[in-house]
Amino acid sequence: MRSSNPVFSRRGFGRDNGYAGFNTAPQAGGPAVATQANPYAQPTGNPYAQNPYAQQQQYGAPPQAPAAAGRMTIDDVVMRTGTTLGVLIVTAALAWALLPVDDANIGRSYGIGIGSALIAMVLGFVQAFKRKASPALILTYAAFEGVFLGVISSVVDNRIADGAAMQAVLGTMAVFAGVLVAYKAGWIRVNRRFYGFVMAAALGFILLMAVNLLFAVIGGGDGLGFRSGALGVLFGVVGIILGACFLALDFKQVEDGIAYGAPREEAWLAAFGLTLTLVWIYLEFLRLISILNSD
Repeated sequence: MRSSNPVFSRRGFGRDNGYAGFNTAPQAGGPAVATQANPYAQPTGNPYAQNPYAQQQQYGAPPQAPAAAGRMTIDDVVMRTGTTLGVLIVTAALAWALLPVDDANIGRSYGIGIGSALIAMVLGFVQAFKRKASPALILTYAAFEGVFLGVISSVVDNRIADGAAMQAVLGTMAVFAGVLVAYKAGWIRVNRRFYGFVMAAALGFILLMAVNLLFAVIGGGDGLGFRSGALGVLFGVVGIILGACFLALDFKQVEDGIAYGAPREEAWLAAFGLTLTLVWIYLEFLRLISILNSD
């Protein structure tokens, strides 16, 4: 299954991504396996080489790839994700400490933060369209994203709601832990219907936010009011729920990647995608807290 995360959707654990050589042992009575003699045969039991919805068995326990060196493991994903988040947290802390947001310096600090966000966005798109994960590119993205988060968190914490950053961190951790427990317990069933619902909801949410931003730029204020008052609170909660759904899709993607023998370097891609989702959830919490305190 392809994740809603644009990183996974573009090059990650999806169709035609070059994993057809993994876990391609033929099953009794099943279709032929791609070999040198017949390179056009479709592999069996590997959703990364064919339509993942063609076989409903994937929603149960996927067949495990034979143990082999160079395959991605959960430890690889945890280590790479920890490294990526570590870089982001360190640069966020430095930005908080070194870029003051008092009346005399807020313009300069905010400008640096926005500039860092734009650089991080460009780096994210570059990685999304690369055929292979680049650790240096991913860590550089995390560094610039951290600068932006440090500045915006400092602005909200010092000028709008004292303690907002810590509340947003705790909220993000709670959502991550809750979704992980629910996913492992089987309370969240990640299937085609779930995927389609999340994608449709995410598309609608992003389009509404884009329209709101356009009206804000043209008419000033908060545009259509999607980011203030009761409507802003509603959309903030919806944004957090969408982030939780993204996490479930990402967990499924990582689980399938491990089960079907994704190469070890793809753990960096998994870490990148999970980091993007966690940043989404954190910013939605921060925005929600800002709205609640502003009102």
